[in-house]
Amino acid sequence: MRTKFLITVAGPTAIGKTALAIKLAQHFKTEIISADSRQFFKEMSIGTAVPSKEELAAVPHHFIQHISVEDNYSVGDFERQAISKLDELFLEHQVVAMVGGSGLYIKAILEGLDDFPAVDPGIREELNVTYETKGLESLQQQLKELDPEYYEVADIQNPHRLIRALEICIGSGKTYSSFLNRKKPERNFKTINIGLEADREIIYERINRRVDLMMDEGLLEEAEALFPKRRLNALNTVGYKELFDYFKGIHSLETAVAEIKKNTRRFAKRQLTWFRKQEGIRWFDYNTSSEKVIEYIEDKISGGH
Repeated sequence: MRTKFLITVAGPTAIGKTALAIKLAQHFKTEIISADSRQFFKEMSIGTAVPSKEELAAVPHHFIQHISVEDNYSVGDFERQAISKLDELFLEHQVVAMVGGSGLYIKAILEGLDDFPAVDPGIREELNVTYETKGLESLQQQLKELDPEYYEVADIQNPHRLIRALEICIGSGKTYSSFLNRKKPERNFKTINIGLEADREIIYERINRRVDLMMDEGLLEEAEALFPKRRLNALNTVGYKELFDYFKGIHSLETAVAEIKKNTRRFAKRQLTWFRKQEGIRWFDYNTSSEKVIEYIEDKISGGH
């Protein structure tokens, strides 16, 4: 039996991961697993930069807009479903591609999820009250004090993630990060990990351009349709929450757009921090030709390691 390979394409938002993944999938005549947790939701297209109709038609994609913002969907659900889909795809293909900027979701597929201790549900309730009464900054400060290591790589704009980490810290008396990176299940495939990078100025410029394009494509209308559901966890994300503040009269539209750009830049910075801490990623400049990346992958496949 030939060794199976999962090629992952990771990196910050707006760097060109989708375009590269499609070229790789076309070359290897295979399919793509999306590991971008913001693109799972069918009501969110423009603000999450879901691949275009043409891109989706070029290569079969999985886990794009397959659930609703109303659904409870965890990284554990994704791991189970994606591993099952990979088993199916590997029956047909030697190589499968996975692309995304959600580091935790990629890590779940490559290494499995970490085992966390059970904690008193009352802790989560108290943290929810803290969030409601004192806001996001209070949770961020608490995490910084209790687990500075995880604070460095966490998505600190996401209250759901902050509360999850804090309940483990408080409930177990240990840091959340101490439960990460334990022994993982064996996978029946090898991985070839590609990372795309660029100078910070280039990434920021690409983000600013993309946000302007999203506004031109109708992000304001998309966010307006979702405004009544704004309390859902899936919608507490960059590109939507800033426009919700505009609808509430907190910001002008101009300020809201500037905030989207600023928060997306912060998000990209945290993505890079996360991926740079992962071992075994071969980094390429975002301008590198797909032929060069394919050459590197084929070399790894023929070496079998």
